[in-house]
Amino acid sequence: MNKQKESIISAGIDIGTSTTKLIISRLSIINVAGISHVPRIEIVDKEVLYKSPVYRTPLQDQFSIDMMEVEKMIRSQYENANISADNIETGAVIITGEAATKRNASEMIHHLSNEAGEFLVATAGPDLEGIIAAKGSGVFAKSKDNSLIRANVDIGGGTANIAVYQNQHLLGTCTLHIGGRLIEFASNKIQTISPPIKRLIEQEHIKLQVGDNQNDLNVEHIIDLLVETLYRTLTQTLEDRDTCLVLGEQPNWIQPIDVVTFSGGISECMYDHEQSQESATYQDIGMRLATKIQQSAIFQEFVVEEPLETVRATVLGAGMQTTEISGATIQIDATELPLKNIPIIKHDFYQQLQAGLNQLSQTFQQASTLYDAANEGNNFALSLSGIPYISFNEVEVLAQEIKRLMDERTNPQLPIILVVETDVAKVLGQSLIAMGVEQPVICIDQIKVDTGDYIDIGRALQSNVVPVIVKTLTFHSATH
Repeated sequence: MNKQKESIISAGIDIGTSTTKLIISRLSIINVAGISHVPRIEIVDKEVLYKSPVYRTPLQDQFSIDMMEVEKMIRSQYENANISADNIETGAVIITGEAATKRNASEMIHHLSNEAGEFLVATAGPDLEGIIAAKGSGVFAKSKDNSLIRANVDIGGGTANIAVYQNQHLLGTCTLHIGGRLIEFASNKIQTISPPIKRLIEQEHIKLQVGDNQNDLNVEHIIDLLVETLYRTLTQTLEDRDTCLVLGEQPNWIQPIDVVTFSGGISECMYDHEQSQESATYQDIGMRLATKIQQSAIFQEFVVEEPLETVRATVLGAGMQTTEISGATIQIDATELPLKNIPIIKHDFYQQLQAGLNQLSQTFQQASTLYDAANEGNNFALSLSGIPYISFNEVEVLAQEIKRLMDERTNPQLPIILVVETDVAKVLGQSLIAMGVEQPVICIDQIKVDTGDYIDIGRALQSNVVPVIVKTLTFHSATH
């Protein structure tokens, strides 16, 4: 059968602590289903059309991003790429690192998503940023079909985001206050010291302050402490004194790491791929930090692999979309549709019902950490995969546990959204309704998604199916 191929244009914009960059890609899509099957649209080719230079993120002051300068930069890059905002059909604007803490970060995201094309993602919290970077660096893809435990360490200007994978299964994340711009210089003097470093200085009784010489031995001492904390994090030997450099949760993986990959701006200092005059003018500890990491015990105790992408790992060709149809066995509350940009948390039963039930609360906790860190009551969709063949009584047990955990959310009245790979969606949804859940229930089937994806669920069609758009980030992979 002759299958019709079409293409869409995607833009990815990453506004980080130190740098801002833009990628424009062409995504080729095709219906891969047979003529007698419901459509299944997949991306079959990804081509990077344009990569912007790596710019320093413009700030109005230490509290605010310069929105006008960012917009001006993006518009100039669109012109250089010979493309207009109207041509952008999908994509992602992501604010990462300490840039996400600026007081106008949310305002800028919404402004850019209106001005610069159709975009799907707002700010990426530290844990989600680590996941995104692990995919962008190639670590996620490389972990497939082998037992090695791989950690991607994405180090930018303000944070080091760690994500640990085995066979494309996320084992854990951790974010540290380790980055190139935590101490900045001007005229050979220390110009700024970030709050986490000030806390470290106070804790360790180090004499260092703004105005001191940039070659003060205590600057080297601080960098040594940062590298030691990173080493202890990766070797699971954190000490109490490291706590001031941990942002959010403690490292939460159990298995020992085999392979470490570095991405982000600091890795660019290690590998020197970019050859950017702009980055060469940075007056901070970035180059020294990169050198100290290379000289550290990390490079002796682990296999250290070079990534497929360094400084652009967080967003390379942002905005892959796959459109699918759910409808064989679904249970939906039509009054709640359409739903847009619902983040996914995936829970794999690995064909073991009881073990999967025991770990379900941990998955809910992970969802809260990733998507509702500020306890604002943001919703998410629970993806269920690897469910073994189960009886009706076992479906009810599963429904009961889902109901219990959904009721414990910050905002328990939000719709219960379930995405099931197999055909138990209807009976699972009906079981929840029979239990008298007060929330609307949307339970769809035959959709494959992963943690970090977003979905749109459209209104039900006359044939009682619903169109589902799965949106994730397009990253460099070994196969493209």
